[in-house]
Amino acid sequence: MNLVVDIGNTFVKLAVFEGDRLVKVLVKENLNNKLFIQIYAQYAIKKAIFSSVRDSVADENLLKKYNFHQLSPKTPLPLAINYETPATLGLDRIAATVGAYHTYGNENVLTIDLGTCITFDFVNSKNEYLGGAIAPGFEMRFKALAQFTGKLPLINFERRKINTIGKTTEECILSGVYWGMKHEIEGTISRYLSQYESLKVVVTGGDLNLFDLEPKNRIFADEFLVLKGLNEILKYNEEE
Repeated sequence: MNLVVDIGNTFVKLAVFEGDRLVKVLVKENLNNKLFIQIYAQYAIKKAIFSSVRDSVADENLLKKYNFHQLSPKTPLPLAINYETPATLGLDRIAATVGAYHTYGNENVLTIDLGTCITFDFVNSKNEYLGGAIAPGFEMRFKALAQFTGKLPLINFERRKINTIGKTTEECILSGVYWGMKHEIEGTISRYLSQYESLKVVVTGGDLNLFDLEPKNRIFADEFLVLKGLNEILKYNEEE
C-alpha cells in the first residue's frame, strides 16, 4: 500500500492507496508522530510521498523519519513537461494534471482546480503538459473588492440563489463575482474546445461544487485528483 500526503495552505490531506484504489482519506490541520503510528499500524504501507505548497514544511523531519519521497520539480513524472519555467510550476498543479491524465489517458485533458486560485492545466493526447492559466479564486475576488476599494464591504459567501441583477451592493458583488467566474470558466473551456475538438475536462478543488458547468458530457468532477496524481507519481518512481 502507498501513503500520500498533500500539504496545503490550510489543511493536510492524507490518503492510503492499494494500487489505484483509494482506501482511506484523512483531513488534518497538521501532522504528528501519533497519526503516523496509527496509520502504519492499520495499513501495510510500503511507499510514501508528500507534496507541499508551503515555503517550509514544519513536519519535514517527521516525513524523513518515515522515508517519504518528496515531490519536487526534479521528480521524474509520467508525462513530458513542455513548460518554459518548470521550476516555478506549482506541485499541486503537476499532481492534479497527472491524476487527470492517468484517468483519461490518450486524450486531450484540461484540468481545472477551483481553490485559492483557479488553475487551468492542459495535457495533450501525446502525453505532453503544455501549460495553462492562473486566475483569482472565488474568495480572493471578494477580498480584492473589499481591499482595493474605499467602501465596498467584504462579503462572506453563503450558498444561495444569486440573481443576475443585484438590488443591493452586496447582491451586486455576489452577482459580479459568481456569474463572472462561472462564465470565465465556461469561456475558457470553449476556447480549448475551439482548438481541440476531442477534449476531456476534469474539475477539482475546494470550490468544486459551486458551479453547474456546461457542457456536462465533457466535464467530470474529482475531489481527490491531487491525491490520485501523487499516488501515480509514486508508482511511476517505484518502477523507474
